[in-house]
Amino acid sequence: MTTAICSGSFDPITLGHLNIIRRASLIFDRVVVCVTINSSKRSPLFELDERMELIRRVVAYLPNVSVDCSDMLLAEYAKRFEGAVLVRGLRAVSDYESEVQMALINKSINPVLETLFLTSSEKYTYISSSVVKELGRYGADLSKYVPSEILDDVKEKLKKLEA
Repeated sequence: MTTAICSGSFDPITLGHLNIIRRASLIFDRVVVCVTINSSKRSPLFELDERMELIRRVVAYLPNVSVDCSDMLLAEYAKRFEGAVLVRGLRAVSDYESEVQMALINKSINPVLETLFLTSSEKYTYISSSVVKELGRYGADLSKYVPSEILDDVKEKLKKLEA
């Protein structure tokens, strides 16, 4: 059984993230969406357990997708799964440099770990969690960026921040 790991902070999960996860679920036997702690990102919108719950709701229709979290290096986490592959989404050329660097670092830590890059579908190339939060703070319509299953949760959380 080949396991793909799709990792990220998912704060919140976007339609772009979901597109990569769904496509990975068609390629691999099993997909683990691993919510990771990004030390460079401060003050998350959603707590770790909230992000995991939101992702579970969004991927509920994908039977071979599960949700987990880790506070360890991703290359170390991947050792839990025999023959695991990291799946990373690329939105633009600017993503490529940093993603290749991370793939090489992960490979140096875990020599059997491979990284597969999936290019974003064109309509999602400009979407990121940061953009979603910024647009939401200004009251923009987020329905084109966030899965419908969690749209109200994102709006509610952003309202609480403004209060």
